[in-house]
Amino acid sequence: MSSLLEVTISSSRPPRGVLFATAAFADEPPPTEGLPDELTRRLRALTRRSAWTGRRGQLGRSAGEPPAVLFGLGPRDDFDEVALAAWLGTVVAMAGGEMHRRVAVRPPDHAASLGVTAATAVCRHLALAGYRFDSFRSQERPRTLSRVHLLPPAGEVGHYRRAAAPGRAIASGVAVARDLANTPPNEATPGWMAEQARELARQHDLGIRVLEPAHLKRRGMGAILAVGRGSANPPRLVRLEWGRGPHRVALVGKGVTFDTGGISIKPAKSMDEMKYDKCGACAVLGIVRGAAELDLPFRFRAYLPLAENMPSGDAYRPSDIVKCYNGKTVEVLNTDAEGRMILADALALACEEGADSLVEMSTLTGATVVALGHHGAALYSPDDGLAGELEAAATSSAERLWRMPLWREFGAEMRGNHADLQNIAGRWGGANNAAAFLGEFIEGVERWAHLDIAGTAWVSAGGKATAGATGYGVALVLTWLLRRAGRL
Repeated sequence: MSSLLEVTISSSRPPRGVLFATAAFADEPPPTEGLPDELTRRLRALTRRSAWTGRRGQLGRSAGEPPAVLFGLGPRDDFDEVALAAWLGTVVAMAGGEMHRRVAVRPPDHAASLGVTAATAVCRHLALAGYRFDSFRSQERPRTLSRVHLLPPAGEVGHYRRAAAPGRAIASGVAVARDLANTPPNEATPGWMAEQARELARQHDLGIRVLEPAHLKRRGMGAILAVGRGSANPPRLVRLEWGRGPHRVALVGKGVTFDTGGISIKPAKSMDEMKYDKCGACAVLGIVRGAAELDLPFRFRAYLPLAENMPSGDAYRPSDIVKCYNGKTVEVLNTDAEGRMILADALALACEEGADSLVEMSTLTGATVVALGHHGAALYSPDDGLAGELEAAATSSAERLWRMPLWREFGAEMRGNHADLQNIAGRWGGANNAAAFLGEFIEGVERWAHLDIAGTAWVSAGGKATAGATGYGVALVLTWLLRRAGRL
């Protein structure tokens, strides 16, 4: 993809004339094994300067051939996968900002950068570090940096060469998810999203079926129809299928292409960000792209419920009672709790068709953001094995997860007065109530997980990184699948 940087695995000697960047921990020398003697002397001279401590964010420069930059990383014990990802992004941003066409990067010799799993993450971070979304600009912003020469830590060249292809495949999946999520709602309607899925299916020879409103009505998917009823852009349910193998994996992603809140309308402030309410579905399509490219040995099904939540004379109302695909009825107390409604039908279908593992992703609740901020996503699962696998993958991919409870009391609070269920409960524990609600539509699948990615799916304008979709969850799930396949 044009938005990805080319990453090549080089020897320990940086190319002539190319900016060289590496890093040192506090009170430690820089990693210089295998580097040319002159470059080694210049890097060590930087650390002998009286002001150098190696604190995080410190920067030292050395003239000469090649020009070199040394970054401080702070104490070794405080450094992890998230810090490594941030440092790699800083290096690429600096090189691009200084109009370099190429940069050579030597990662620090640390557990976060050692082994095939870590090497895959490093390759993915570097490929994505130059990502931009310029599709709707009249003139594309000029790009200078196009290639990263990656010089692995000592003894790691083999691991990094094995990691280059999966790292780029994961990066491609993340870029797809970002592109889809960043596309504005006047273009990215439910029908448009379905067409993107069709194109992906054509490219990778996947089976696809798109259920339009008439099909949804015949199948009894009243929740998707209810949410999409107020919009001029009709809802859809996309189902993708591919692969073979003994383990069946179901992926489900919330795809509200724009969320006004419906009749329970949201405040105007930040409503422009509600184009990101489709990030779960976008992440699933990114995973589909990556999994197909990696040819993973599983049988996959992916389900994308797609709807636009709008107020109109035909919109669903607070106090409506809706019948879902599995026959359960839901009393609508708030039309802005629409994501769990469309997921109810999709989850029920996924379970009916069978799965050994089911992972669902959604920008479901603001309560998750209150609990975890923008630093991690909430993980809900009744299965300790699956939860542990996803947590381990999250650590490796630098996409943080925090496991939350599924206590029976949260489910009890979702019981309806005049229907089986209601779509909201009280003020407290809203993310937990929403997860318990989803659990009502999962039957016959023990290994399931709900990831509430509301705090991690995008970065607001003025945030700490480039504003826009992050593609959160793509790397995490693909890392989990690669580990299950024994390829990481």
